[in-house]
Amino acid sequence: MREEIHKGIKDTWAAALGLIPLGLAFGLLMVQSGFSWWWTPIFSIVIYAGSMEFLAISMVTGGVSALSSLLTGFMVNFRHIFYGLTFPRKRINSPVGKAYSTYALTDETYAIVSALPREERPTGTRILSIQIFCQILWVGGGIVGALAGQVIPSSVEGMEFALVALFVVLAMDSFRNNQDLSLPLSAAALGILAAFITPGQLLMVSLSAYFLLLIIRYLSPRVDNALTWRLQPLASTTVKEEN
Repeated sequence: MREEIHKGIKDTWAAALGLIPLGLAFGLLMVQSGFSWWWTPIFSIVIYAGSMEFLAISMVTGGVSALSSLLTGFMVNFRHIFYGLTFPRKRINSPVGKAYSTYALTDETYAIVSALPREERPTGTRILSIQIFCQILWVGGGIVGALAGQVIPSSVEGMEFALVALFVVLAMDSFRNNQDLSLPLSAAALGILAAFITPGQLLMVSLSAYFLLLIIRYLSPRVDNALTWRLQPLASTTVKEEN
């Protein structure tokens, strides 16, 4: 069991490089937005969804209605529906562990587990270690950032860009594991199309359209196979050139 915990922590170190500064940025942004520092761990435990936590700050300070907040939260986090379809939660035997794993399923933990070699079958202990360690890093980084934010001048800006940077890194790692060009290209095309048709609702429209596309691809293997565009492995390309 100790060995599996060690493996989980080792798997998480790469993501820790992004989680720690992102947590620091979130804590700093919370304080700069007028919240007391202790609201940071409350947000990070109750919500525990990086992108949604950043959005929650603007929604709370901007007086967004409960219905709009609910709809925004659903659209931003609907990707977790697809995470749940392939995340190996069934390898966790404890009911409490499964409940926590469902709650703690984030982009980072899904990316880490998905990036593991296909021949490896992570145990429930290893999966939970990854999720627990990620949350500790996120909550801890947020608290440190919030405390530091009380002495850092409010003129410091741009910390929210840390979220974009982390998503870029996670997307790159995920693409290396599943090199299907149709996924990022279709997302980019839908985003550009939404920018022209409904510029005021770009995020909502593009996410909804991409959600429908993923549903269609999941329900229709024929459509999925037709759209799939995988990169040719470098090893096989090299062999062909040598021949």
